[in-house]
Amino acid sequence: MATESDGEEEGKLIGGNQHLVVEDDLREMAKKAAWSVSSCKSGNGVQFLRDDNLETYWQSDGAQPHLVNIQFQKKVKLQLVVLYVDFKLDESYTPSKISIRAGDGFHNLKEVKTAELVKPIGWVYISLSGSDPRNKDWKLFIGKVAVEWKSYKESSLLEEWLKVWETFINTFMLQIAVLSNHLNGRDTHVRQIKVYGPRQNPIPLQPFQFTSREFITYSLWVAVSFATDYTTDGDDHRNLTHDIA
Repeated sequence: MATESDGEEEGKLIGGNQHLVVEDDLREMAKKAAWSVSSCKSGNGVQFLRDDNLETYWQSDGAQPHLVNIQFQKKVKLQLVVLYVDFKLDESYTPSKISIRAGDGFHNLKEVKTAELVKPIGWVYISLSGSDPRNKDWKLFIGKVAVEWKSYKESSLLEEWLKVWETFINTFMLQIAVLSNHLNGRDTHVRQIKVYGPRQNPIPLQPFQFTSREFITYSLWVAVSFATDYTTDGDDHRNLTHDIA
């Protein structure tokens, strides 16, 4: 899958991808969701965020922040938000800072991710999790757990590791807020938005269909036990990351 952008520097998403490419273990989740926006200019409504046409766009018409609300009939697992924006065409209408919020409804939305876009042209990928195990960094994560296995295996810090391991959020509602635009623009253009969640299996690379938190926990213990078997020096996990690369 394409990463969060063509380039990334200190939390900034630089550039974009010309082709929309996602892994087979993800599916588009927002086809049956209810979409609404905080404002729109006549002729550039919310429907243009979902028409699969990169020539059209939603244009806000009001004060910032500009909001896109996506409401689901039931709680769903979401992993990835992908936006198509084009600084070359839209200039000061192009978002520069985005906040993504999740919750049961408007009354309890909480911010789960922020992204700063730097002159993006194309698809911009924003992961909703803190860490994606399909990324090569997951190997370093497992290696670190294995190295510190004795101190973690009986510790409440396992909960923190689980939060990192999980790659999705569970929510009834997602809100995408455009907080600012390039060149201090007021209104914004967004040409497409896609929202992806995991298929039955929430852990890519895991062949079994584990969906409950208990099974995810078990899977993590198994992965760490496997990693521990491969570590030969308690102070260094480089052997592990080399062996499973």
